[in-house]
Amino acid sequence: MSWRASVLTLFPAMFPGPLGLSLAGRALRDGLWQLDAIDIRGFATDRHRTVDDTPFGGGAGMVMRPDVLDAAVGAAAEGNPGAPVICLTPRGRLLDQALVRDLSAGPGVVMLCGRYEGIDQRVIEARGMLEVSAGDVVLSGGEPAALLLLDACVRLLPGVMGAGASAVEESHGPDGLLEYPQYTRPAEWQGRTVPEVLLSGHHAEVARWRRERAEEATRTRRPDLWSRHLARRSQPNDAAGRLDGPPAAA
Repeated sequence: MSWRASVLTLFPAMFPGPLGLSLAGRALRDGLWQLDAIDIRGFATDRHRTVDDTPFGGGAGMVMRPDVLDAAVGAAAEGNPGAPVICLTPRGRLLDQALVRDLSAGPGVVMLCGRYEGIDQRVIEARGMLEVSAGDVVLSGGEPAALLLLDACVRLLPGVMGAGASAVEESHGPDGLLEYPQYTRPAEWQGRTVPEVLLSGHHAEVARWRRERAEEATRTRRPDLWSRHLARRSQPNDAAGRLDGPPAAA
């Protein structure tokens, strides 16, 4: 059975979007993963297909109704058994590569894309949703975050990427480092030359150079990742950041 993504949205025409192209698109056509874009309005019960209402306590905007969302999530979960239900929200745990690896190793995902002012908290709690944020930004809705998460997961599925080592040596890999700089032909361009070690053919020296540049980039550009990398080296069995770990602060 292929990995399945069920996306609950008010705008199903946004999917597959860019996921219909390149590696993800080819994998979708080849059946390596499946995508269901489910219109939340299809679960509204009134003739106007209402999915939102004014917030209790007052305030601007509208809030998505728990009864409509619960019916939509229930239908998606029935068609995608065993998949975690993810609510995409700025209040959630920050998406990282560790979570992506956990999700891609499972049966798939059910994702709820919020709109308006937000989602009634009761349905999030009742369904035990995992709240996930794509970054410290506020979007018009959860759909762009869903596309980002799906792209990150799909590329890790078996058979999607041509070179298995690509997922190991890139940024945010198992060691938590940023990727080393990359170079290709021509060897000299606008007076800039490729580092000599990469032209030496000495594989051990190349590997050492790449490791040093990865550590340098992480230490200088992302001190937070560098600190986490050092902590991981001292605790090799640390499971922090996994799907069942504690959520990050909002």
